[in-house]
Amino acid sequence: MRPELLNPLFAEISVIKGVGNALAKPLDRLGLARMVDLGFHLPTGWVERKRVDRLDGADAGQMIIITLTPVEYRAGGSSRAPFRVVAEDEAGERITLTYFGRNSGWPKKLLPLDEPRIVSGKLEMWGDQLQMVHPDHVVPPEDSADVQVREAVYPLSDGITNARMRDLVKEALSRAPELPEWIEPSVLDRHKWKGWRDSLLSVHATPDSVGERRRLAYDEIFTGQLALMLVRAASRKRKAQPITPTGVLRDQVKLPFRPTGAQLRSLHEIDGDMQQGSPMLRLLQGDVGAGKTWVALMALLGAVEAGMQGAMLAPTEILARQHYETLRRMLSGVPVNIAVLTGRDKGKAREATLMGLADGSIDILVGTHAIFQEGVTYKNLGLTVIDEQHRFGVVQRMMLASKARLNPHVLVMTATPIPRTLTLTYYGDMEVSRLDEMPPGRQPIKTLVMSADRLDEVTEALGRHISGGEQAYWVCPLVEESELSDQTAAEDRAEALRMRFGPDVVALVHGRMKGPEKDAVMERFAGGQAKVLVATTVIEVGVDVPNASLMIIEGADRFGLAQLHQLRGRVGRGDKASTCLLLRGNGLSETARARLALMRESNDGFRIAEEDLRLRGAGDYLGTRQSGEQSARIATPEDMNDLIDMARDDARLLVERDGGLDSPRGQAARIALYLFERDAAVGLLKGG
Repeated sequence: MRPELLNPLFAEISVIKGVGNALAKPLDRLGLARMVDLGFHLPTGWVERKRVDRLDGADAGQMIIITLTPVEYRAGGSSRAPFRVVAEDEAGERITLTYFGRNSGWPKKLLPLDEPRIVSGKLEMWGDQLQMVHPDHVVPPEDSADVQVREAVYPLSDGITNARMRDLVKEALSRAPELPEWIEPSVLDRHKWKGWRDSLLSVHATPDSVGERRRLAYDEIFTGQLALMLVRAASRKRKAQPITPTGVLRDQVKLPFRPTGAQLRSLHEIDGDMQQGSPMLRLLQGDVGAGKTWVALMALLGAVEAGMQGAMLAPTEILARQHYETLRRMLSGVPVNIAVLTGRDKGKAREATLMGLADGSIDILVGTHAIFQEGVTYKNLGLTVIDEQHRFGVVQRMMLASKARLNPHVLVMTATPIPRTLTLTYYGDMEVSRLDEMPPGRQPIKTLVMSADRLDEVTEALGRHISGGEQAYWVCPLVEESELSDQTAAEDRAEALRMRFGPDVVALVHGRMKGPEKDAVMERFAGGQAKVLVATTVIEVGVDVPNASLMIIEGADRFGLAQLHQLRGRVGRGDKASTCLLLRGNGLSETARARLALMRESNDGFRIAEEDLRLRGAGDYLGTRQSGEQSARIATPEDMNDLIDMARDDARLLVERDGGLDSPRGQAARIALYLFERDAAVGLLKGG
């Protein structure tokens, strides 16, 4: 139960007078639904105004506050012409207040003739006359206190003004309660930080509140670290069956390559964890092609050698089936029974699989979320491997753990190299293994950057490529924050390529297709029936097509580094030399230029990940908004870098001294967990 003290902050914004349907959409687009969301909606800049009595007391280009008296209206000759109000200062000097795109009713209501008004806006010259376009405040003299010399500027969306946002934030802040202090006193003293409420009020009141904003960022990072530590502590209290591999099955696996040092090191770390009496929770990070599947297979075989079962969970049906086929090939000649289970499996085949799991005759099961649905019971599940970690957040990990009666060991794999600070921020409850070297013989992907003006040359090269029997991807640009517009770009490109190469040669896949439809297209491409796959970014995490050795990314300057690297990783999976063509627009920003240059010179996913975090926010980097995992609202990547170690130490100190959070500081920390919506972690404490 959330503490009553916080209830005013978690009230819906709709309780504010005047907030109705018209404001609901812009507020929803900004992710603002409750008072607490408004409180954490921090200013991105400030307007500084000069208060003057006369117009000659200010320079053109300055933001001013002045008392003016309207003396004349001037309507334009057409409905599109601006409406102008001529006004005078106390000395009789004149200025024109100009309103574009409005009918005359609004300015006349704001500025009745011969009645003084407090007006603020930017002083400009229009020819040899003074002008102010769309004053940002016009109020009667008795409301002059509403026009501030210094005003916060907030992130906005169509349909809401800065003045309205400021009023909403002010209302939310009036409901912010005094809260007990959860930060270690020595940390508080060292940084000379104010209390939580005073810090929150300060960041909305003055641009000089750098320390106060930093304190709020620290609170956010601290509660995240505390939640992860409570998850880890609860996990360690649970019991798991120790798994001691014998090597009897592992030694029978015949592969055409020798494992890398990184693969052997990671497997050694996993074996060490699985031999403990508490469940393993380990993250295996490795670039595309670094050999995660081999490590996962060896771990699963270790469980089977110890008389237990293993399960492998994939995010999509097509990936689950591909993993199944890959593992089946690698297990050729090894006496292990492996099965697959997805939502597609029905009837007798499904029944046979369920019976095999229950009686223990199936050793390893590969599948989608279906493998943990009700009715799926294991005789003795010892290890679960989860593929593509960024689809599974902390909350999902806790749900998975509660599903399994026997507390299986958990290995999580990701092909997205994750920077150190984000590993600590989002996966601090896990041990981490890194596959930081590539298997020998794997050819680096050649990356070229070309202007989109050379599209005809690129299409010619694509024709030569597919006529040589190879396949290619063509990824369409992120047009805007809309799947629909990306889909349109992909449909147009696919149509153009079909006219050039024939309707059967080109397949199309995009985010608005239903799962089975998408899978059918991907299978057609994977099977070689289609030579070119035109796609939106839905293929970022996708199937393995060894014959695809060309990746064309249109509008590459609009993508983030991590996304470009993930897309590039779709090729180079066979024994052929592969190429990634990045098509750029003209007039690149410095950031886009640097991003494309790094892609051209480096195939190192970990280096690219660190640089991408520097250029973008943590929430964007991990796709946390899509995965349901809450992204940082206050802390920037720089804050993460600077404060994560201190926040971890502070959280660790609290957990070690007061594991149940029963002390006064512990009770305050419980409130902080609810405030920053880490409630799930509170449920792990004794007494909740």
